[in-house]
Amino acid sequence: MDEAAAATRLMEMAIAHWAGELLFQAARMNLADKFSGDEPRSAADLAAEYGMRHREFYRYLRSLTGLGLLASAGGDSFRLTDLGAALKEGATGSTRSAVMALLGDMVKPAWKEFEHGLLTGDPGFEKAHGMGLFAYLQNNPGMAQFFSETMVGFHGREPPAVAEAYDFSGIGSLVDVGGASGNMLGHVLSRYPDVKGVLYDLPHVVPDAPQLLAAHGVADRVTIESGSFFERVPAGHDAYLLSHIIHDWDDGENATILRNVREAMKPDGKLLIVEMVLPESDEPHMGKMLDMMMLLVPGGEERTPSEYAALLEPNGFRVARVVPTASAVSVVEAVRA
Repeated sequence: MDEAAAATRLMEMAIAHWAGELLFQAARMNLADKFSGDEPRSAADLAAEYGMRHREFYRYLRSLTGLGLLASAGGDSFRLTDLGAALKEGATGSTRSAVMALLGDMVKPAWKEFEHGLLTGDPGFEKAHGMGLFAYLQNNPGMAQFFSETMVGFHGREPPAVAEAYDFSGIGSLVDVGGASGNMLGHVLSRYPDVKGVLYDLPHVVPDAPQLLAAHGVADRVTIESGSFFERVPAGHDAYLLSHIIHDWDDGENATILRNVREAMKPDGKLLIVEMVLPESDEPHMGKMLDMMMLLVPGGEERTPSEYAALLEPNGFRVARVVPTASAVSVVEAVRA
């Protein structure tokens, strides 16, 4: 790569966050909900509804055509695209919640404390908010449910991909440890009708689970139990699923979680860790970016296969295999060592 090409690439990286700012503004304004079907709306009418200046608002809507959220419809009118419709309130996948969380006042301040994280190893989130992520969610009413919606939006493609890639047949009972609203468990059980499930999480996290599990058509096969995986997990089941749990915590905290799972599982049971398993090579991977988010927000990390082996082996587990999926995550299957 010559100098000019390198400089251009770096500038593209530097301004990449501009798209996020445009997207966040659209989400915050509930812009997508101002459109009905394929009917165009004029910038003048929309600007009047928001009490904003016509010319500036028109320019903003024009910028969204460059992101594919809107399409020009002649004059100063625009229509909503399928991509833009995904930002509607209550749209499948909870994309709007994810955009609001990742680009709003909850997460953004942590990035301003990036150097603090590199210097101390402590999450920038704690420095910015005066408390850790999970204390923040518990202490702010409604935030736990909002965070669950965010995770559904951010990890939307993963549950069906996991259910397709990993063979859950032969598992009689599956515990989704820290499973929040049950989105992952719902996808797995809807594909495997002979599997029964246990959804296990803190009581303030699971209120929305019955509705979501019912939407998947699996509510009659799921028992919801409340508790902390730092204290115990439901005992005597065939497999224990930890989806985006291990990456939230440091090695010491994970040792406690893994010990509790090992004590609870059947002798021939399986531990299934769903995470963005990083490649051992230099190839690009979304998980490498998420790793920085984990450093700055909850204080955890993403890992390579060898790093998972190094984490699991001292805690009584052996990596049996790593199953890739059609999404960014893989399933690390582990058994008792």
